[in-house]
Amino acid sequence: MALRSLDNALPIAAERPRKAAKIAISDQKGKQQPDHVVNDENQVPVPVPLSTDLSIDYISSENLKPFEDPNSKIQGLVGGLESKDWLKVCESLNDVRRFALYHSALLQPILEKVVLVMVKAIKNPRSALCKTSIMAASDVFNAFGETLLESASDAFSQLLLQLLLKASQDKKFVCEEADKALLAMTKSMAPLSLLHKLSSYVRHMNLRVRAKAAISISNCISNMDLKSMEEYGLAALIQVASKLLNDKLPEAREAARGIVVSLYGAMTEGEEEKQEFWQSFCQSNLPAIHAQAMIKLVSS
Repeated sequence: MALRSLDNALPIAAERPRKAAKIAISDQKGKQQPDHVVNDENQVPVPVPLSTDLSIDYISSENLKPFEDPNSKIQGLVGGLESKDWLKVCESLNDVRRFALYHSALLQPILEKVVLVMVKAIKNPRSALCKTSIMAASDVFNAFGETLLESASDAFSQLLLQLLLKASQDKKFVCEEADKALLAMTKSMAPLSLLHKLSSYVRHMNLRVRAKAAISISNCISNMDLKSMEEYGLAALIQVASKLLNDKLPEAREAARGIVVSLYGAMTEGEEEKQEFWQSFCQSNLPAIHAQAMIKLVSS
């Protein structure tokens, strides 16, 4: 409220803002449009710059070459991986792949640190960096499969989770690369030890993660002999298969069928009455309705 002056004159009313000012603001906002937006149909549009992600070359393992001086190159590897320049990190991840393929003894002392950098890169929203790191994971699995499982740190567990998450997403070229890495993992590691790492994901809240884990579990069990299956627990394996057979996603149900086929083949080898033996086993370890589904699956 305006104060009355000492000479008892009425206070001067505050001047209201003019509408023209609003129009000026509106015009200024209009001028802030990006340069590539064209309103004149007779004007040639300025091309939008392409994403720099497209400049990344994804090199297959077969085309990677050994280093001429690996002992010198290894000195700057960690620094390159920790660079704030994502292109430098991509280059260093490809160097990791070359070390894994041709100079693995030099990479082993810093393997845990390298895996943690790979996990961080896979989480990165930049697809090129994410995919390059997943490709590095495949080569690291092939070179250090058993070493990663035997490590006391949780670096491998973190990597496994990220690969399952990326394999479950909608971005196809990242998803396909993660599938390849998971397959390389199951081929390079002892199936029994890996199965212990994977089994908890059967209860994961994400349906797609659960399905991808089921595929890896099925691949593990297909590489196990009866002794390894017994060491893990035959009852536990058939219960996992039963749970997955009722999953919402077809990939998980198909993986469950693969588990059942592997179990049936290993357990009934040398048995004369295969069906009777299998029926007795299922009925002893599963509710009746689930046991019936297992029996029907192998008889069809």
